[in-house]
Amino acid sequence: MSDLDEFDLKILQALQRDASLTADALAELVHLSRNACWRRVKRLEESGYLRGRVALVDPAKIGLGLLVIILIRTSSHDREWLAAFRSAIQSMPQIIAAFRMSGDLDYVLHARVADVKAYDELYQRLIDRVPLTDVSASFVMEEIKETAELPLDLARVRRQARLERQQ
Repeated sequence: MSDLDEFDLKILQALQRDASLTADALAELVHLSRNACWRRVKRLEESGYLRGRVALVDPAKIGLGLLVIILIRTSSHDREWLAAFRSAIQSMPQIIAAFRMSGDLDYVLHARVADVKAYDELYQRLIDRVPLTDVSASFVMEEIKETAELPLDLARVRRQARLERQQ
């Protein structure tokens, strides 16, 4: 895809905020014709800038009001252990994010559960599947900010696109 422009960024910003916008509403927001806007959306999808469109469900409304941050250290770092760990994580829908880290921690997980008892059940299933050296969990008391909206800057996006073309 050729370099993005301000219209593309406006489309990305609008869809990050509300992916349910109709083509007409989106076109009006970004000041393009419906067809021009729709072509840009399709181009953004085809080039990978838009990975998908989702609806954000309120976790408390569906009984998953407790967000748990799980910190993991392991003494095993071989491919077999990692494959088993990835498989375990993928099989547990309560785990909504998993990160391999640099520094003191090996992994950080985010999990959504109903309560502490549900977390303990998740923890028991996890340690049954893979050996872990140290597991620590923190329960989120207040969610001050949580967003899936990325900050968009045209100059940075263009630099990244140039770097990707050079590789």
